[in-house]
Amino acid sequence: MTKTARTGRRSDAAPSLAAQLEGTRLYSEELGLDLGERADDTYFRWFLASILFGGHISETISRNTYHAFERHGLTTPRKIVDAGWDFLVNPIMREGGYVRYDGRKSDQVLRDCRKLLDDYGGRLSKLEEVAHTNAELEERLDEFYGVGPVTANIFLRELRPFWPAANPDPLPEVTETAHRFGIDLSGYDRKSLVFARVEAGLMRLRHKAPSDMESSVAHAAGGHRR
Repeated sequence: MTKTARTGRRSDAAPSLAAQLEGTRLYSEELGLDLGERADDTYFRWFLASILFGGHISETISRNTYHAFERHGLTTPRKIVDAGWDFLVNPIMREGGYVRYDGRKSDQVLRDCRKLLDDYGGRLSKLEEVAHTNAELEERLDEFYGVGPVTANIFLRELRPFWPAANPDPLPEVTETAHRFGIDLSGYDRKSLVFARVEAGLMRLRHKAPSDMESSVAHAAGGHRR
């Protein structure tokens, strides 16, 4: 089997940079999550993180807020609903670094947890079972309060290798960054874990200059070559 067949990377597509991108950690992996476990607990944690990453807030604050949920043991929809709005605003959002939109984001998280419990028994795997295409997945996710195309994309793109129907189009930021740095995304199997890693790397580099790219990707890589 050729290297191109194994990775989906074309030999003429900025090979050294592409190789580094292929070793980039997924956003879920940065949070200590392994979506390959195919566990509902992990799916929910990633859904919660996606809601945070999809907001008008920095990645750092989103990540810190996710860890605040973990630190306080709020890692299931039922526990979050039981904790209530006041507890989400303070201490959760405050510890995460929110200074604006804390009440709005708390409201969104609560409403989405209630919907997940009411419509899917708290199980995102149930949502996957009833959606047979990526369009159906996106449509069902769009029914959650405050979950638009960007949040749905964040959630689904790292699930491509594990959910058969999950296959969202890369965000414009991804395709534009790939073009800017000479990475040919058409040379990859979009359902592969390698593609998910490349996509995560490009998202992190979307505001970087070409001269910064290699050092930035190397910092984000965690030795993952699965």
